[in-house]
Amino acid sequence: MAEGEGLREKELAEEGWVKQTTIGEPRLGEIVELYKSLGYEVRLEPVRLDELDEECRRCYESEIDEVKTVYVRKKK
Repeated sequence: MAEGEGLREKELAEEGWVKQTTIGEPRLGEIVELYKSLGYEVRLEPVRLDELDEECRRCYESEIDEVKTVYVRKKK
């Protein structure tokens, strides 16, 4: 693991955020609305290609701006 790799994810976890999935539209919007309706805060983060396996990386490279990683936490 490279220095600094996973640091952002660790910071988010310390703030109570739980990583759920990495996905693009049209499902991204549906997932966001679902989690909000269940009482969660939702945070979207850019995809970190260095955190994906090779197969996923190949798919997401061409859609890097459209795909997001979804984090949730219960509203306080």
